[in-house]
Amino acid sequence: MIVDVHTHLPRYKKRAEDEAENNRREEEYREAIRKNRSVGPISDEGRTSWEDHFDAMRPVDKSIVFGIARPGTARNVNDETAEYVKAHPDKMIGFLSVDPNDPLCVEEMRRCVDELGLKGLKTGPIYQSYHPDSYKATLVFKEAERFGLPVLFHQATTPDPMNLLEVAQPLLLEKVSHQFPDLKIVYAHMGHPWWREVIMIVRRNRNVYADISANFYHPWDFYNSLELAREWGQLDKLLFGSDFPVTTPTETINGLRHINDMLEGTKIPRIPEDAIEEIINRDSLELLGIA
Repeated sequence: MIVDVHTHLPRYKKRAEDEAENNRREEEYREAIRKNRSVGPISDEGRTSWEDHFDAMRPVDKSIVFGIARPGTARNVNDETAEYVKAHPDKMIGFLSVDPNDPLCVEEMRRCVDELGLKGLKTGPIYQSYHPDSYKATLVFKEAERFGLPVLFHQATTPDPMNLLEVAQPLLLEKVSHQFPDLKIVYAHMGHPWWREVIMIVRRNRNVYADISANFYHPWDFYNSLELAREWGQLDKLLFGSDFPVTTPTETINGLRHINDMLEGTKIPRIPEDAIEEIINRDSLELLGIA
């Protein structure tokens, strides 16, 4: 089974009829950004539609999909995710997102589980301006553990300069994993560029994993992160993910399968091909306790 554990719900339900319509949509979105920076980053990848997402997911058996809640947006983000998942229940698995700064975030989590049927939580301190060790974040993680929701953390860098990198340091989550030992945690992007720290934390905590999304287009760093995981015996805790719409599952699979190409003519150790195939075909849903 191929499971893509890391895909973003595009902001458009339908494809634009033509370029003029696409440009109009983009201008509306950019105007929203100008009025409220909390909506999210401007990017060309956001032009994709729900149909584009479904088409890109054809090579995989299951896909986890989510939005990222900013202040005041959680209910809309989660409703849209649930609506999309409901249209493709055999293929898509929805994760909710809440902003820990929102005083109603725990109530929203309960609604997402009880009414919308969402199966996990997507969060990112560097996107949502909170510290993982804060009291308000602890309330969210406690609720996630109670509901059995795996948590996919963007605990990594980002080009968005709005928030400080200090809240994105992977080591900050080690205390969370000890405080909530039954909470399934996934480091998105292997915590790039802090791969070493992430591998060490994954090794020390039975319920902590990392996904390999958004790494193959930095092949040397990606190779070294995989080799580090191999040396420390943690390749079996790496999960497949694409980071759609930034990349697709097909591109990510090809990047994985060709990671050793640049090593031709050297004595640098290869990532075993069978280990690469195991990452691609890993049943991440079973590991994360998602029915």
